[in-house]
Amino acid sequence: IATNVASFGTTCTAPKFWSLWREKHISDRAEKTYVNTIKKLKNTALPEKVKDRLFGADRYKYVRAYFDELEQEEVAVTTQDEYLYNLCRPERLLQLVHNYTVYDAGVKKVARYQQYFAIEKTKKRIATIGPDGKRLGGVIWHTQGSGKSLTMVMLAQAIAMHPDIPNPKIVIVTDRVDLDDQIYRTFLKCDGLPVLKANSGKQLVEYLESKSDAVVTTIINKFEAAVKRRKKPFQSENIFVLIDEGHRTQYGEFNVNMQKAFPNACFLAFTGTPLQKKEKDTATKFGGLIDSYTVDQAVEDKAVVPLLYEGRHALQEINEDPINTYFDMVSEPLTPYQKADMKKKYSRGGYLNNVEQKVYAIAWDISRHFRDNWQGTVFKGQLVCKDKLSAIKYYDHLKEIGIVTCELVLSKPDTRSGEESAYGTTPKKVIQFYKKMMEEHGSQKKYETNVISRFKYQDDPEIIIVADKLLTGFDAPNNVVLYLTKKLTEHTLLQAIARVNRVASGKDYGYIIDYFGVLEELDEALKNYSSYEDFDTADLDLTVTNVYEELQKLPQLHSELWDIFKTIKNKYDETAYEKLLADDAIRSEYYDKLSIYARTMKLALSTFEWHKKVGEEKVKKYKYDLGFFSKLRLAAKNIYSDTVDFKAYEKQIQNLLDKHVISHEVKPITELVNIFETEKFEEEVAKVIGAASKADMIASRTDKHISERMQEDEDLYRRFSEMLQNAIWDYRNKRISEVEYLKRVTQIKNDVLKRTRNDLPEKLNDRLIAQAFYGVTLATFEDKIKDEASRKSMSADAGIGIDNIIREYILDKGTAKVDWVNKSNLIGQLEIALGDFIMDEIRDKYDVNVSFGEISEMVEKYIGIAKLRYK
Repeated sequence: IATNVASFGTTCTAPKFWSLWREKHISDRAEKTYVNTIKKLKNTALPEKVKDRLFGADRYKYVRAYFDELEQEEVAVTTQDEYLYNLCRPERLLQLVHNYTVYDAGVKKVARYQQYFAIEKTKKRIATIGPDGKRLGGVIWHTQGSGKSLTMVMLAQAIAMHPDIPNPKIVIVTDRVDLDDQIYRTFLKCDGLPVLKANSGKQLVEYLESKSDAVVTTIINKFEAAVKRRKKPFQSENIFVLIDEGHRTQYGEFNVNMQKAFPNACFLAFTGTPLQKKEKDTATKFGGLIDSYTVDQAVEDKAVVPLLYEGRHALQEINEDPINTYFDMVSEPLTPYQKADMKKKYSRGGYLNNVEQKVYAIAWDISRHFRDNWQGTVFKGQLVCKDKLSAIKYYDHLKEIGIVTCELVLSKPDTRSGEESAYGTTPKKVIQFYKKMMEEHGSQKKYETNVISRFKYQDDPEIIIVADKLLTGFDAPNNVVLYLTKKLTEHTLLQAIARVNRVASGKDYGYIIDYFGVLEELDEALKNYSSYEDFDTADLDLTVTNVYEELQKLPQLHSELWDIFKTIKNKYDETAYEKLLADDAIRSEYYDKLSIYARTMKLALSTFEWHKKVGEEKVKKYKYDLGFFSKLRLAAKNIYSDTVDFKAYEKQIQNLLDKHVISHEVKPITELVNIFETEKFEEEVAKVIGAASKADMIASRTDKHISERMQEDEDLYRRFSEMLQNAIWDYRNKRISEVEYLKRVTQIKNDVLKRTRNDLPEKLNDRLIAQAFYGVTLATFEDKIKDEASRKSMSADAGIGIDNIIREYILDKGTAKVDWVNKSNLIGQLEIALGDFIMDEIRDKYDVNVSFGEISEMVEKYIGIAKLRYK
């Protein structure tokens, strides 16, 4: 028997669940002492009295001689020796038996090492009273599959038995009903502490006020309802709030309200998806990081299986002529820029991935892939879809193809009159499907329970299809493959791939087959989440400091917002606010300032110290004004057409894509690679995320730059936008290579930044702002002056003349006059001067027909540009 191999379990533990044990948090100095202790124990001779008892009979004398001889030589320490010391020395063995062994539905389970050390560290933490008189809390980050629910059960028991904590009240808060059910059932099955599930805020208050020592489980909205219901805070310092998935539930005002309702409570947050570096503030709010167990460690310990990734791509061909013709018909009411914006929107992967023929091609590929790898085994698959409608499309196609069996789990669609989702009104197909499921199962809960039960314990279905349900918190060890057809990022992506990393007999790997293209997101998530090496006390101090520095800006930001509307006498006249925002420059400034204010308010509302310092009355004022200004922004965007409602066009565009975008082949675009073999995985990332990815990033940033500056020179930036969209469109349709795509968007970016016009008249070379006036004039007279050379010459002269007039009125010694944009007399005089110039120097001089309405529109655009460019 090899002495350098060991694992541990309880009696009757199945072989696949035997675990490794590691002594965590041993320093180099302690490590030396630890090894020497075991070495000394192993090489210490038995006392003579003990030997006499062991080898008392004459027949054992030769055995005694053998062991006496062995004692003369030093024996090396083996892995098994370490396990015997770590697990079986008297104090540790009694501890594991008494505190760390539970019966989960009759199955005897002992803590894994990460559970043991996390709870031991937490016991020390909560026994410490901080400067504010409260017990110290914190965050426990243990990756999915590491037994988080059982850790919570064992910690609750440890708190209940802690000698220094009299009569503790333990509340476990989750953010989803299914998680609450899971935690509640786990406590019941473990048959330890009594447990109560609060199904309403009223019931939760009753449980908290009672003298019962039962653990209470609830979900966030019930917890918040209880907080609001309770007039007086719960003052006990022996209340422990255990929060599942703390990085989500701690944000917003929830954390603040918890601290108000339980001012002396100890808060302990658990998360299975780790905190990003930028989210270190999460740990700060709960008292710091207590313990971490990363996905890398879990894979190394074989607590979860490694994951293999393969990217696949359904090739698409576009029947371009008819789709362009019909697109122009559908989008006829829109401006050129809005058309370009809509074309960009519907050429994105989210819509092209939902095209009927692509769904059909991928459904065939999934069917064959599952058949060839797992059909006839105990293993199952999960298909993740973009939305409810696309999930039904996959369900129908997989059923029609008939190679694999499948079921679909959906959440209840909103069927209220006038309801609109992110994708428009809920499709009838979704409502009809859901109605059929309710007729078959009776309720949403039974629907989910029945399908999940079949998936876990019966031969069919082989594949479970999900859109917004079962993407997280759904554990089925026989789930071996995840088929991705939607974009996922950060926490959600890691939670999704963890659906297939659970250990099961005969399961060596989990598989991620990616049809959407989340390789870059996966690479980024793994880099951010695989370790917590950058987390330290100094970082926390810096984070806290930066938070307070940011919040000190809030009064000024609030004041600057109101300053925009200082000319309004009746502060309750909403129409007056809307009229003031008719000015493009003022409206743009308003949007910018409101965005900064809103971001800072979000931070403030989630900071307990800010609430205490500012006071409730001021908090209410800040919140009320945020709501008012947000509604005003929405109204202004609608009134002044700052946004286009594309929902009216969505069904028509999707029909066009379904008819004229063809998919007939699915090809692998990466090798099958273990995502935890860093070098190999990075090689695959580098292959896929190359020139095209760089080009996409440049295109995205350039497009944003164009959008932000469109009003400064509409003609110029509209041309740039069209060039950019053409480059993207050509690459998406395989007309140009990745290298050419990168070259084109890089050139466009450089031209945009330099405002370079290839066809610009030479006389405008040194007059940047006059170039914008030139663009307005050129576009206005495009259909009125047919000769291009004449039109350009006239527009160039006009651009310079208009710029000279504006400079004359608004500049003082080369600098714009203070607050000139709000001086109505000056603006009025400028409007007259510009109108006269257009009539004299364009209409009459070139004998071109231009109406007073067109003149007024041109003047408005000229002044709008001036307000943006002359500050």
